[in-house]
Amino acid sequence: MKLKNLFVMAGLCVAIVLTGCNASSATKGGLIGGGAGAAVGAGVGALVAKNNRKKGALIGAAAGAAVGTTAGIIIGKKMDKKKKELAALEEAKVQEVTDQNGLKAIQVTFGEEGIKFATGKSNLSASAKEALAKFAKTLTSGEDVSAADITIEGHTDNTGSTAINEKLSLQRAQAVADYLVSNGVAKANITTRGLASEYPVADNGTAEGRKQNRRVEVYITASQEMINSAEAQAK
Repeated sequence: MKLKNLFVMAGLCVAIVLTGCNASSATKGGLIGGGAGAAVGAGVGALVAKNNRKKGALIGAAAGAAVGTTAGIIIGKKMDKKKKELAALEEAKVQEVTDQNGLKAIQVTFGEEGIKFATGKSNLSASAKEALAKFAKTLTSGEDVSAADITIEGHTDNTGSTAINEKLSLQRAQAVADYLVSNGVAKANITTRGLASEYPVADNGTAEGRKQNRRVEVYITASQEMINSAEAQAK
């Protein structure tokens, strides 16, 4: 984390402590700074999310939402339960991340190599479709996160121009989105992004590295509907 960010975090945390922040809320899935006010809470959440993901494209409901600690804990428990269900899928690699409001969120990739694409292509393989169908079924079962926001990010290797890669990465994200919708996931809950080759996870200097970078990542985050529901339960 950059030194500047450390100073920002330190200052915000002092403000949170002075307003009665309970440190245990973060470990239980609550908003970091929950109950400390929208400006402070959202500021910490956005900074934590950015450094957790190590990328600039933040996920989740619009920053600035004043989510109370109790509501954050309620959402965190829902995410924990769904994370456990998704982890039972053999094809799914599930990781806990933090959205831009400091709330628990879930990142999902599929199989040892995730959802990968041939160079210049956006069509899904048979194995990717099978994994996505199981994912959709688990995602839509129960009511815990059925109203969650689904963010699908497409990526490319560094082959080709920026303009081509931006279009191709969005097509890859849309291919996954369309298949999830065909398997029962609400279209209104889905957002797609094309991030081109900006965020590689492997060395683009090798064929294997480029293969790893031609991917899609799926994020499950609390929607405004979930936040409103959790706030109502917290009263």
